[in-house]
Amino acid sequence: MTRRPVLPGAAELFRRTDAAAATPEVTELPSISATVSSPALRGAAPRRGEPTPAETTAPLTLVPGGAADGDDALAAYRAPAPAPMRPPARPTRGRPTRTERTKHDEKITVYISADELLALESARLTLRAEHGVAADRGRIVREAIAVLLADLGDRGEESVLVRRLTGR
Repeated sequence: MTRRPVLPGAAELFRRTDAAAATPEVTELPSISATVSSPALRGAAPRRGEPTPAETTAPLTLVPGGAADGDDALAAYRAPAPAPMRPPARPTRGRPTRTERTKHDEKITVYISADELLALESARLTLRAEHGVAADRGRIVREAIAVLLADLGDRGEESVLVRRLTGR
């Protein structure tokens, strides 16, 4: 239990006391959080046999376009609701559209020398400048591995990978 006092809200402090207060006009409905947090808006617990406030009041309905009886003088000046807009397409700046990025489930860490990293970055820039292929270093490495493994499967002992690893 908190020690924080429950204080009345502005609606409880400044309410009309004349005859018009018996049937007040609703100009704005309170938010749900206000009705939950304010004891005055929650109302007292109904006694046995008495209907709850929700049972005694008619539900409110919204009428699109104004009054239902057609005597709305401003209806002719109202603009129709704008159609939903799609976000503008991203310009590609002359590049071909990209395909969806492939999600990879596994990860390994490979340590390479500064010279090898420089050669890999140089290859990436060459692919982009001379061949129009935009690929990151990871994609280049994955393609190189795929080529070496395919060569190993096809040629076996005579593959580039076996020859380089055995020093032949």
